[in-house]
Amino acid sequence: MTKTVIAKLSAIPEKFLEDDLEAAQLHSRECLYTYIKKKKLLQKTEVYQTPSGSTAPVEFTLSGTPEKFLEDDIKSSQLHSQGCLYPYLEKKKLLDGSIVFYPRVICERDPNNPTHYRWAYNWEERVDGVCIGRSIGSIPPGAVPMIRLMQQQGATKEDIIAFIKKAKSKKTSPKLDVCKNFDNTKIKPVLPDDAPIAIVLFAGGGGIEAGMVEAGIRPVIAVEFDPTKPDLSRAIALNHHRNFHEYGCKIIQLTVQEVARLRFIDFSHRPDYLHASPVCANASLAHTGKAGIGIETADDLSAAIAVAEAIRQLQPRVFTLENVPRYQNSQSFSIILSALEQEGYSANYSVVNMADFGLPQARRRLVLVASKGFHVAIPAHRKPIGWYEAIAHLIPMMTDSQLLPKQRQAVEKFLTANEPTPLLLERVGGRNGLKYKPGHLPSNTILRSHFTDHKGCNRSKFADIWLPDGTVKSLSIQGAAILQGFPGWYEFPNETATAGSIIGYSVPPSFASQLFMSAQSILKAAIV
Repeated sequence: MTKTVIAKLSAIPEKFLEDDLEAAQLHSRECLYTYIKKKKLLQKTEVYQTPSGSTAPVEFTLSGTPEKFLEDDIKSSQLHSQGCLYPYLEKKKLLDGSIVFYPRVICERDPNNPTHYRWAYNWEERVDGVCIGRSIGSIPPGAVPMIRLMQQQGATKEDIIAFIKKAKSKKTSPKLDVCKNFDNTKIKPVLPDDAPIAIVLFAGGGGIEAGMVEAGIRPVIAVEFDPTKPDLSRAIALNHHRNFHEYGCKIIQLTVQEVARLRFIDFSHRPDYLHASPVCANASLAHTGKAGIGIETADDLSAAIAVAEAIRQLQPRVFTLENVPRYQNSQSFSIILSALEQEGYSANYSVVNMADFGLPQARRRLVLVASKGFHVAIPAHRKPIGWYEAIAHLIPMMTDSQLLPKQRQAVEKFLTANEPTPLLLERVGGRNGLKYKPGHLPSNTILRSHFTDHKGCNRSKFADIWLPDGTVKSLSIQGAAILQGFPGWYEFPNETATAGSIIGYSVPPSFASQLFMSAQSILKAAIV
């Protein structure tokens, strides 16, 4: 039998009637439907197809948005508990008086092409026993595949609405590496005058300081200078000043060894916190993977000696350290542990995966917390977060990309044994040949080498996102920063090499904030 659809259209669908679904079914599921406005066009009549491509005759009584649907395949009680994503057309009057539909499509309009339509999402809410229609319009076309995927994966109506609001609030940047103030809803913390103070050695761009500020701690001195990369180090120090100068933080562009030789002149004695992330690249897997062993250099040992001297002279209430896992087997680490023991500190350290603390990235690091007279522990674990959940709202605004041959092979290999799902694929490096991570898992460890070549030049692309509909997006600096746990108020430089170095070197601020919030609760109790 030929189906006839009589549709009266307005902003929000109120009722659906179809004869193939039970009445109780309509209120529990989301639906996707095409919404079309009919307009007169230069004596011509446009013929439209239903989303399924059906040639069923369609008669429309048209207004701006849909109010009522009568279809013979659905039952009326299924609709009200989930929202509807739908495309619609919009009319414009040209200067010559003709009326056209927008978005204007030169070729045949494709129901499966998001860019051929305007998009909206509506749902019903029950208020005092009455169902009230709600809607969101002007959805970016690039967000449509994500919304469809969320529907397929059973996302709640609330999650979809939150995603749409984030997608609408973001503006596409003309440059991949422009990432100042990612999220304007993230307000920079204001600290009280009597906030606890901290000193940071090997500060980098301030990942640990960002976590401290989030925890209510004021960084007052940060030491940052790497003589092996002087230009990069100066650029990183400049960006550190940009982010933390308003807290009264003084950035010292000397090595920690030089500051130690000056006996930490003008440093606050007995600060609440002292943190160090000594540079010891020779202990990282990148340097030990081929030879199987890392060789400590004189600089590594002198850096550890300088940290030990800082502990002795400054006598912080709490000392923290972060480094790569193999640092715990080094002589450098033994020097620092010995200084802590001699000064009466009790130290608690272990190798942690920061994905266990809510970071959407698998990042194993050695973390040490030491205190004198009271015990500070590493914070409790949190629920893991997949990389896709963390940055899904940004993906529609990311730059289009194309997979490299090895990336395509990785996708094909994954699909032979798995259902399609978003994949994050590295363009450089890789972990034992595994260059992809499914969306429900944390990303691979983010490294500085992903963003810059050995000459310090920017990489235009450093990772790609493959979506089940075949779309490929280039991961932005903004997305990488979120995967590293940076707050929205942190400002990055425009240069990809510098911004990527800050990200790759930093202690994830989201982990740091948890660490120092835990320490703060113990420290306050100890003071009382």
